Amino acid sequence: MKVVWLARARANRTDAIAYIAQESPRAALDQLDEIERQTDRLADYPEIGRVGRKPGTRECVLNRTPFVLVYRVRPEAGRVEILRLLHGRQKYP
Repeated sequence: MKVVWLARARANRTDAIAYIAQESPRAALDQLDEIERQTDRLADYPEIGRVGRKPGTRECVLNRTPFVLVYRVRPEAGRVEILRLLHGRQKYP
């Protein structure tokens, strides 16, 4: 399956990494690499996350980061759509 970041999720990722970079550019790059590495796994294992709090979604806690990835699997389209990247302390939904 193809992994696709939707616009809102891309904005979440950009904002989170920019925030971290204010304190430590190296830490921001490390977090971005970890997010990308774990997100790429969804192409082969789309059901790896738990059932999401919103119907039709799944959530994957990203190890070694404070983030939770919210996504949906679209088997008919052959893709996994990343909907949101949330900090674990964010209120959601």
